[in-house]
Parts: sequence; C-alpha cells; structure tokens
Amino acid sequence: MQVAVNRKGIKFCPDASRVIARFLYTGDERALNTIRSVIGMSENSVMQILNPVLRDYSLRHRNISKIFEKHFNKIAHLLEKLNVGPDSLNTSTKILIGSYFTMEYSIESAAFFNPSIVEHPDQSETGPNEKRVIISFRATGEGHISSIVFRTGVLDKNNNLSIEPVGKMLEEAEHIRRYVYEKKSFKRKLNEMKDVHAIIPSGLILDKLNNTFTYGELRDCIKDARKSLHLTAEKEALFNQIIWLASSHYELDFSLDTNISERVIFPVSLNEKNGIEDARFVKFVDDNGEISYYATYTAYDGTSVMPKMLDTTNFYHFRILPLHGEIAQNKGMALFPRKVNGKYAMLCRLDGFNNYIAFSDNISVWRNAKLLQQPKFPWEFIQVGNCGSPIETDEGWLVITHGVGPMREYALGASLFDLQNPEKEIGRLKSPLLMPNAEEREGYVPNVVYSCGSIIHNGELIIPYAMSDYASTYATVNLHELLNELKSS
Repeated sequence: MQVAVNRKGIKFCPDASRVIARFLYTGDERALNTIRSVIGMSENSVMQILNPVLRDYSLRHRNISKIFEKHFNKIAHLLEKLNVGPDSLNTSTKILIGSYFTMEYSIESAAFFNPSIVEHPDQSETGPNEKRVIISFRATGEGHISSIVFRTGVLDKNNNLSIEPVGKMLEEAEHIRRYVYEKKSFKRKLNEMKDVHAIIPSGLILDKLNNTFTYGELRDCIKDARKSLHLTAEKEALFNQIIWLASSHYELDFSLDTNISERVIFPVSLNEKNGIEDARFVKFVDDNGEISYYATYTAYDGTSVMPKMLDTTNFYHFRILPLHGEIAQNKGMALFPRKVNGKYAMLCRLDGFNNYIAFSDNISVWRNAKLLQQPKFPWEFIQVGNCGSPIETDEGWLVITHGVGPMREYALGASLFDLQNPEKEIGRLKSPLLMPNAEEREGYVPNVVYSCGSIIHNGELIIPYAMSDYASTYATVNLHELLNELKSS
C-alpha cells in the first residue's frame, strides 16, 4: 500500500534581492591606494560622495553607516603605513573609507533549499489547533557559499501554512569569540586530526595553558611558540590547524529589533568559510524540562567537512561548537529530541552509505556508533541516510530517511524504531514516501527531494523539503496511516 502524500502549493524560491553587506578586501596595495585617495579629498568632496551612498543603501541595510564604520576599523591599521593617525580623520571620512571596503552579497541568489521545521518558542496569538513554526533553510549565493536563514509561519487546523511577513533588512550577527576551552578535550580533538606532539613539543603550547583557557590565551601561546621554533611547512600547517579548531567555537548575537527572517547565520570561522550546510534543527527537551533548540550542520572549508552544532533558546543568541569524537567526521548527524535511557542519542552516517546510531554522556563528544540501517530496496541501493532528527510517537521513533537510486535520484522514505531501544527497527517503507515529480525534478541538481527535519501537527506529519537543490515546499502525511503501514511492513 502506498501512503498518501498531500503536496501543498506553497513554494519558497530564491530571491536575489535579499542581500547582506560584507567586508571587502582587495589586498594591501589597492587598499592603501583607496585610503590615500579618500583622505586626500576635501571635507566637502567627501560629503558629496558619501551622501548618495548613504541615501541609496540606507534603504537596503539597517544602520549602514555603522557597517561602514565597522569595516573601516578592520583596515584602520593600514593608516600607519601612510603616517596617518585614525583620530586625525573625521567621522564622515572614516565612513566613506569603510564604504569602499563593503560589498553586497546576495545570500540566496542561487538556491533556497534543504529546510527543517520546529515549533516556535512563541505561541502567542495563535488560535485553536494552530501552531507557529520556524523553518530553517540553506541559502546559497555566489560562489556556492551557504548560510542558514529562517522563515516563520502558522499552521492552521488543516495544516495550511500562512507565512508571516518577511523582513527586508537582512543582518549578520555580532560575532563573539568568548568560548572557554577544556584542555583535555581540545587535545583529544587535535590528535584526531593530526599527531600534534610528533611535530611540535607539547610543552611549547598546550602544556603552558591552564586546564581551561580562552582563545586569546591560546593565540598568545602560539605566538610565543612560533618565535621558539624553526618553522617548517609542517609546523606552520599545524599551527594553522590549532587556530582553525579554536576558531570554530564562537557565539552569535542578533539585535532585538531584527525579524527572524532578517537574521542570517553566515560562515564565520575558517572551517566553514565555504559554507554552512544542511542544518537539522530539533526542539530538545532536557531531563529537567528545559527546552533548547539544537542544530547539527556541516561546516565546509572548500576541502574538508567538520560536523558542528549550534544551540539557542530564543533564536537571538546562538552558541556554535564543533562535535568531537571518532564518529564526528561526516555529514548527516541528527540529534534525538531528548535523552534515551539517560544518554544523548544521535543518528549519523559514518561511511556515506549506511545509517548509524550513537549514544553519549556528552552532547558534543561522540565516540562509538552502531550500524542501524543499510540500503535494502532498489530506490536506495546507492546510499541511505536520515532527513532530520527522529520524531517521537506513541508507536516508536519515526525517522524520515533519504535513499539514492538509479540516475542518482533522491527519494524520501520512512522507518520506525523502538522507543526504549532505538537500535531495533520496527518497520521500514518498501517504497519511497515521496519522489520528485515532473516539476520537482528540474533544478540546480536534478532529480532530488531532500529534507532536514519534520514535525507532527494535528495528526499529520509535516515534511518541508527541497526540490532539486533550488527551491523548497512542504507536504503532509496522515500520521496514523503512515505508522500503520510501518508496523505492517
């Protein structure tokens, strides 16, 4: 029996008008020429150039003059080479200089895809049988750089989604590097990446640090160690690797006057400079009843991937950290929405081929995993993986899966696992739950439907999904019908 899927008509499409103001650096020589040209202008000429820039771009960005000033501060150190003190420049000149080191980046000009959905922490002003939701997306722009963006909406009693107004003044968060590192786990993660002590004596760096240390303290130790060593290419690469790992811990704060649709989590650290990919958001309820929203995602630096996690309680403040352990090495990790038998639980795909499950006492350290699923049916012979965090039902853990079959066609499936022992599979759909139809198969990557997280509302499964890595939509499935099919499969 084929479970009925109700595709909804709503579409989330790329919008090239959604831009952020990014720092632009063209190298010291060109930067110095630009700065020299601006400081050589009269105050009247500065205002003649600056006024139309502010007039045009204040309509596109919140507090654009503040952005220009921030970007000026990033290159202010170059003034020393011109024998100019920053305090000798008036504010208008600084802001104009900053404008030359600013560019617009269209965050979703190429694609708007791989969504996940969670219950909004604010359920005020919703009616009976309605639920306000947050949908996250992978937005991709020029150079295939991916970021995380959001939309909010309300599901009515029939699970029709009304999208709430979308803000136009997009904003990156303030990046805060104030993470306190625990030396033991930091050493362990470094050794997973490379044999540190065989290249650099540990006494030069880590042994000089306290059991807990800050980014600044680590940076100072590395600075001192560089002076003490003959820097071979291998040693320099390791120093960069240590900083690379440390910079992957950070926090983000968005201003309170932003709409959630205006908040952009854009790559910050070096290990994600080429993209933040496929965030799987989940509402997590701790043993004490406290609620947090976690998202596992893939950081990509153009060469390698690093699984990372962010957490938030309000979608204004986010903490970001890498996931540690031998199994935290691949894409597609998805956290269970609560502890299972006293431990955190995670779906993962260690080998890019099969589904695994892991348990841990520490939400950021994952060491051992067990094989959970292998490709079984023709539509998933190439690989099987999860499409988001497991969903708890009375009948078991419901997991939406993806399978890859002939012509690299991605389809969505479903599996059911025991609540007390999620290593035990109760049932699995023999046929895909959802396959790309004629309209959905055309896109940036043809023949793909993909999701990063679903929820249950009013007796139905709500599945947001991407259409061929270009745009997104959603569908609903009767939960009772789906569970019955899984239990009989």
